[in-house]
Amino acid sequence: MKIYALLFFVFFAFIESPVFSQDYDAGQVFTRKDSLRGTLSPVRNSYDVTYYALDVTVDPGAKTISGSNTIYFTLTTATDKIQIDLFENMDIAGIWLNNVEELRFEREYDAVFISLGSILPAGSMHHIEVKYGGKPQVALLPPWDGGFVWATDTTGHPQVAVACQGTGASLWWPNKDHQSDEPDSMMISVTVPKDLQNISNGRLRHVSKAKKGWTRYDWFVSYPINNYNVTLNIGKFAHFDDLYISEQGDSLTLNYYVLPQELDKAKAQFAQVRPMMDFFYTYFGPYPFVRDGYKLIQSPHLGMEHQSAVAYGNDYLNGYKGTSSSEIGIAFDFIILHETAHEWWGNNITANDMADMWLHESFGAYSEGLYVEHIYGYDQAMKYINGKKQNVKNDRPIIGPYGVNTEGSGDMYDKGQLALNTLRHVIGDDPLWFEMLKELNVKFRYQTVDGREVIDFINEKTGRDFSYFFDQYFAHAALPALLVGITKKGERVQATYKWEAAVANFNMPVSVSTAPGKMEVIYPDDSWQTIDLNGLAPDDFHIAEDQYFVELKVWKTYVDPRR
Repeated sequence: MKIYALLFFVFFAFIESPVFSQDYDAGQVFTRKDSLRGTLSPVRNSYDVTYYALDVTVDPGAKTISGSNTIYFTLTTATDKIQIDLFENMDIAGIWLNNVEELRFEREYDAVFISLGSILPAGSMHHIEVKYGGKPQVALLPPWDGGFVWATDTTGHPQVAVACQGTGASLWWPNKDHQSDEPDSMMISVTVPKDLQNISNGRLRHVSKAKKGWTRYDWFVSYPINNYNVTLNIGKFAHFDDLYISEQGDSLTLNYYVLPQELDKAKAQFAQVRPMMDFFYTYFGPYPFVRDGYKLIQSPHLGMEHQSAVAYGNDYLNGYKGTSSSEIGIAFDFIILHETAHEWWGNNITANDMADMWLHESFGAYSEGLYVEHIYGYDQAMKYINGKKQNVKNDRPIIGPYGVNTEGSGDMYDKGQLALNTLRHVIGDDPLWFEMLKELNVKFRYQTVDGREVIDFINEKTGRDFSYFFDQYFAHAALPALLVGITKKGERVQATYKWEAAVANFNMPVSVSTAPGKMEVIYPDDSWQTIDLNGLAPDDFHIAEDQYFVELKVWKTYVDPRR
């Protein structure tokens, strides 16, 4: 066994522990392959990526890609080895250091261990060029299943896209494939057959003739970008644009790339972008990537939040492919709204570990309800958010296991949205709540963060410790249950109550009916408390169920007043 491989095994015995004690599926089994992908081992942590120069040729006919990626990095510790990632089905032709020395490398699963030839000092800056190629993994169910999408549009032209969130960008290009490390900027060069175009992240810098019959597109990303957000969109596109100007006078270019035969539909549907931008600017602050602009690109899959190049495939319908769990949900295009929300929640603020993907999806989903509130009012927003209850499974914790590149339950969308709506009402201070949402996007701007950092920020801003709240809703599968025993004896009605929760000392306040037409905040904990329900019939007791996502367990007892 190689010495560095032995060190890996020792290191992986101490994989980062989760923020909370979590209820994981006992059947979950993680392998060394998962750890190689998900853990920041010493040979991964030894360098910081500063710039990528990705240069690939995509052949839709052969369904292959080939080219190179040049990785610029600064060593954070002295080392003679680093790890990059590229799926094992992709071939590596060679790796060179600083344009001079060809390097030795070994592969294990999707990890590539590179010998730098000698111990290089901490703080030194270098680059490696990785030449590679092959047939990338095909997505069977994009965007949920990672891989390339090789499609044909209705006029017979190739249409190529990629979706790799979770699965990993290393399924199609070599990089340090861990969400914690983003380059400061990036060049994406894609060569395609001359009758096709490629649209990628950032700004188009140059279009040039490549080899005979091929065209090269150079796109420059001027902000930090996470690997899974790096994209290409190849096809025959029509283009139109617009200019959004915020109330503060900030301008943002809006560019749209759609199939020519869908141009009229796109112009009508994409008119929704302007009011959505009004909402995002108001609630979360300015668009984070203004230099790179905003693009919507018609895709052969449903959609994806690729930074400054959002993939769109919602068939120019409102709701989710024309449906929603609430009537108000078909008043707007779900995909435009949700995927654009990720420009703030996911692309601007990015989770360090896949386990904390709730930072992307729970806040992204909650943005939908806030948009409804912004346009249609609070009551409609509560109908929209609570319409999501039917989708919640409570099957696994929303926070996933750390260090193995695995996210938590899909409940991070709808349950996460309901939990954040609950937190808003528990805090009970809307000006502070909305101030926090905006400040989060300033404090963690262009950063990768742990979920704990966001929770600590909320605790600091509110002056209250909500660790118990996030522990219960995000680190455990079950909802907290409010146990209420109602007793009526003569004209006197009393409620005895406490929380039943996975978290010790769970003490979330909740608003309940205490008299006819009167709602009052009570403060249950894990011990029984009693209140009088003045003039309230036992059958009329309820919680503010549109504001709090909890399980309510009520039993009633009627007592002969002579007893």
